[in-house]
Amino acid sequence: MTRVSTASNQKVARIAGLAYVLVILIGIFKVNFIEPVVVSHGTTELEASILANEFLFRIGIACETVMYLVVLVLSIALYILLKPVSKKLALSALCFRFGEAIIGTVSIILSGLIPLILLNKGPALDDSLLQTLIEVFINSRITALNIVLIFIGVGGTIFCYLFYISRFVPRILAFWGIVTYASMFILGFLNIITPERPDMIESILFSTGALFEIVFGIWLLFKGIRIKTENKIIA
Repeated sequence: MTRVSTASNQKVARIAGLAYVLVILIGIFKVNFIEPVVVSHGTTELEASILANEFLFRIGIACETVMYLVVLVLSIALYILLKPVSKKLALSALCFRFGEAIIGTVSIILSGLIPLILLNKGPALDDSLLQTLIEVFINSRITALNIVLIFIGVGGTIFCYLFYISRFVPRILAFWGIVTYASMFILGFLNIITPERPDMIESILFSTGALFEIVFGIWLLFKGIRIKTENKIIA
């Protein structure tokens, strides 16, 4: 048996809730206000578009970097909350969410910083070669994000399963999370195996995933978690 500090864990729960909300808000801002301006053009216009909106492109890189830093904070907070339920499972989920942040950071380097380096050193390269390299590095983000989805799916499913069995939050909310993250896991593999599938499937899954994280984040931020004086550790 392990004694749990109610006050400290409620504080951690609210940190996790705030982190959930920030991750979604940053993602929405980048996808809706930065990417459409910078990288919505065709291959031949991509280089000129980035140069014309370089400051905005850099803001996008900064936003995504902050987002993955917040993911790390979120992962640690969830681990602290759920470690008394099952230390092994919570640690496994923490590792997967850390993997998400690491792969996501690598994708920022490949699809953000390297294209900027190429553009700054561009005069030394043939125009067609420069355009090809920039396109390859920008598109590498899509592949990286598919792997990120798989890591999010596994880590998120485990964390929500621990919320479900602990009853720290309403079970219906935790079950929604299990379904949501399992869907992300499946979507990641579908994107790799069948890239030609309808875009509507991805839009629906991303929208429901974002909705869950906003709702779950707000719940943790304002309601916190239900804590008993003592919680049994599942080893």
